[in-house]
Amino acid sequence: MKRKINCERARTFSIEKALAKLGHFPEKTAEKEAWFLSPFRSETQASFKVSKTRNRWYDHGEGVGGNVIDLVCRILKCSIKEALEFLSENIATKSLLLDEISNEEVSCIVVTSVKKITHPALIQYLNSRGVPLGIAKFYCKEVWYTFNNSKFFAIGLRNNKDGWELRNKIFKNSCSPKFYTYLQRNKCQLIMLEGMFDLLSLAVLNETLLKDSDVLILNSISFIKQIETRILNYQAVHLYLDCDSAGQNAAQYLTTKYSHVKDKSDFYKNHKDLNEFLCHEKRRNH
Repeated sequence: MKRKINCERARTFSIEKALAKLGHFPEKTAEKEAWFLSPFRSETQASFKVSKTRNRWYDHGEGVGGNVIDLVCRILKCSIKEALEFLSENIATKSLLLDEISNEEVSCIVVTSVKKITHPALIQYLNSRGVPLGIAKFYCKEVWYTFNNSKFFAIGLRNNKDGWELRNKIFKNSCSPKFYTYLQRNKCQLIMLEGMFDLLSLAVLNETLLKDSDVLILNSISFIKQIETRILNYQAVHLYLDCDSAGQNAAQYLTTKYSHVKDKSDFYKNHKDLNEFLCHEKRRNH
């Protein structure tokens, strides 16, 4: 049974993520805004702006803007009721909700300590996700940070601009600047993943594959167009993106445009991502 939502709740859904689920990805992105080719017409220069801090869009080509409901109504040519139904399909996993800490607040996160993963709560969290401590230690760190004068700790994956993806049992946050993580080993093959636990899960499922490849973790599907120049440097690119509409749209975009890019999501079909598949396999084998 679908869960109904009201307009107030729906307006908190991330426009950037909604666009990704509709097959639109930014031409360029920064901490507070992203620029897209307009979803309303054909154009070669991005004129469609999304404010990440206000969660509003504005089309400079037409001089119109609005919230996520207005956008879905226009792109899908549907009623408000139908737009709410589209958005409500994603409420179960909160996949379209704005991050727990907003983009403005992310810049207020201050990392105070980075060390090897030792905290019992983080080790327990890794176990619940099917990831051995040794693998997590190889790719990630234990990151302590402050926010609003309170101390927090999380598993951290550093990106290529020295920001962090932060995960614990309760929160899924980022420390700015937001960017992708690129593990370059001078290999001929590139593995592309969507998030931190996709990386850790593939390391459990096929560690040899990872070690024999360069690896790129998007950390946000919105970086899909920014990594295209990287793709050109490889003989083969294998995609292990999520099985939701945003991940599948991104995979279709890249495989259609580049003949050497292959979608490997059949490996974990019937599961939303690599980690869900890993957890399923571990339960099945015990």
